[in-house]
Amino acid sequence: LQKFELNDEEWAIAEQLRSVLKILEDATLFFSHSTPNLATVIPAMDLIDEKLTTYSHNRQYHPSICSAVQLAKVTLNWYYQLTDPSEVYRIAMVLHLHHKLVYFRNA
Repeated sequence: LQKFELNDEEWAIAEQLRSVLKILEDATLFFSHSTPNLATVIPAMDLIDEKLTTYSHNRQYHPSICSAVQLAKVTLNWYYQLTDPSEVYRIAMVLHLHHKLVYFRNA
């Protein structure tokens, strides 16, 4: 079993990974306690994208973590771009009491 034991550098990378994955855990827990809708999912995706961008440029993270975060951003942005042509997405955001047109002005 000793051959499977993590060394200090591997433990540091695992801790960094746990830190990066926290935003995804938080989103998962949030949406599992309620019924998600477009008006809540899209801003959550924005927040996740913002956090992933910050993580990917943080030189304190191991290069493998930064690379994994970049791949996660590619995947997130692939799904996000699917909302661009959606009229339902725009209508849902405009009709939401909190967002209205402010979301699009800030985008």
